[in-house]
Amino acid sequence: MDGAGTMGLPNEIGLIEACFYSPDMSESIIPPEVRPKPAVPAKPPHVVAPSPTAPHGPQGLGGLGGGMGYGGVADRAPGSGHLGGGSTLLGYIGIDTIIEQMRKKTMKAGFDFNIMIVGQSGLGKSTLVNTLFKSQVSRWSSAWGSEFKLPKTVEIKAVSHVIEEGGVKMKLTVIDTPGFGDQINNENCWEPISKYINEQYEKFLKEEVNIARKKRIPDTRVHCCLYFISPTGHSLRQLDIEFMKHLSRMVNIVPVIAKSDTMTPDEKNEFKQRVRKELEVCGIEFYPQKEFDDDMEDKNENDKIREAMPFAVVGSDKEYQVNGKRVLGRKTAWGVIEVENPNHCEFALLRDFLIRTHLQDLKEITHNIHYETYRAKRLNENGGLHPISANDTQESNL
Repeated sequence: MDGAGTMGLPNEIGLIEACFYSPDMSESIIPPEVRPKPAVPAKPPHVVAPSPTAPHGPQGLGGLGGGMGYGGVADRAPGSGHLGGGSTLLGYIGIDTIIEQMRKKTMKAGFDFNIMIVGQSGLGKSTLVNTLFKSQVSRWSSAWGSEFKLPKTVEIKAVSHVIEEGGVKMKLTVIDTPGFGDQINNENCWEPISKYINEQYEKFLKEEVNIARKKRIPDTRVHCCLYFISPTGHSLRQLDIEFMKHLSRMVNIVPVIAKSDTMTPDEKNEFKQRVRKELEVCGIEFYPQKEFDDDMEDKNENDKIREAMPFAVVGSDKEYQVNGKRVLGRKTAWGVIEVENPNHCEFALLRDFLIRTHLQDLKEITHNIHYETYRAKRLNENGGLHPISANDTQESNL
């Protein structure tokens, strides 16, 4: 080996050969060539690092993988068996920041949610909506006053409020229907409601086909219709069946049993089962509809909701002291009925369902299903809707 070091070879190579020399071997082992590692781009400090337990590291955009042609992305390992799967990233790219970008953009624009409440007078519709959003958003607290007289026909009254929570602003519009079901002859009393829903679809459609349309079209379409069922304990009225049968195909109907504290727990459960059976026999589909379940996860979640419907609720905007805590409830001779206590009523289930889990889905079903159905029908009837000028369009002053 001393001779090898004097043959003009670099000292480093000589040292490497000395390390791999064995007296039992007649030849020295040449080590593999050491290549420099590719440069890894630095991750911004504000981005959370991916979980080290992830099987493939941070994932690319659904199958773009090795086709990106960038040194920081490795091709899928042979034999992995994942066709069209994400590839392993050798460094941080920043794809995961798209969620934060979308969040900032939507928070700046804000949200719209339009809810319609339908039912006989005296069922606590306005009180329940105030309890849902923990603010005075009903018509009673806005401009109607306490001296309200029942109208002779069904009227449509809409009141809008901007509510804010955690930096998120939402324009909430509550559409009330005073006079529904309060007359001796209630024949076709759902027609003004059906007309109003279609008018909002028509208004949105005209804005869409307008040549110089707005960057953001005002959305006054009804996203959800809360239908209040009287707590009779017997069965649905014919008016209930006819209303839901006519409107279930044009709006998301969520049936609720109002003032459920007037029934015992056994009566309430029997009444709920009877209502579900009647709706099934009459072919009435309420939200969430089975045909719109996207996958098994949605189906399992929505099946639990469908089994709990119609929600038996109690509304109240008054607070009482119970076990040292201030709670919303209704005081009776037997104690306080706590609105948010799942052992007393199903208000908490309704609130979580409408606001915390399915609010966005209600809007998507309205746009992608109900509005598209109306749009296709209108365009087929007229052979296409001609664009209108900006002067012909009137904005909603709800």
